[in-house]
Amino acid sequence: MGERRRPAYPRPMVLADSLPREIMDKFEVLDWRNALAVLSAVHPVEWAEVCDVLSSFRLRWSDVTKKGRGNKSEMAGILDSGLYRCGWVEKQFKTEVVVDEDRRSTPTHEVDCYKNRVALEVEWNNKDPFYDRDLNNFRLLFDLNVIDAGVIITRSSALQRWLHENHAALGKQPGTYGTSTTHADKLYPRIYGGGAGGCPVVVFAMKPEAYLDDRPTA
Repeated sequence: MGERRRPAYPRPMVLADSLPREIMDKFEVLDWRNALAVLSAVHPVEWAEVCDVLSSFRLRWSDVTKKGRGNKSEMAGILDSGLYRCGWVEKQFKTEVVVDEDRRSTPTHEVDCYKNRVALEVEWNNKDPFYDRDLNNFRLLFDLNVIDAGVIITRSSALQRWLHENHAALGKQPGTYGTSTTHADKLYPRIYGGGAGGCPVVVFAMKPEAYLDDRPTA
């Protein structure tokens, strides 16, 4: 067998003491352009809210198997019971370009969660080009001095493989978690390639350790 090819980009690395152990145990973390320092120093309240939500999060069997709106329904534990209760909101920014008094509306894509200059997106099982949309949105909003940092919560590629291997137990079709869906190995090259421009970004990618089997017993 040939030598296994190494990834063309650095693997995420965050010092173990820089985040709560409850987060490090369940999430792979990528800190891009010192996003963690920006969030903790400039937005300590919002950062504490994100940490509280992630620390208590578990990827439950009952959430994964829930029928509904796909991406949002399976992540409802993070969004509805966590950040939204802390005052975070879905937000679309109205922007426009003016050329010789000709005004053209250029609204941004809606951000899943927004509060006080921090934007957060959840990508659970979309097609991977959604990452381009999210990063471009972060870049634009940062350049317009609307946000100071962006956060993406998604799947690690280890969890991607685990979900694919265990799709039957989760009541999913074999191709539900395909290679072209949103998981970290699709996201990291886009970030290292400059997809977010100068915007600081932190990625929390769920690991298999986040899973909790809460199926009812017979």
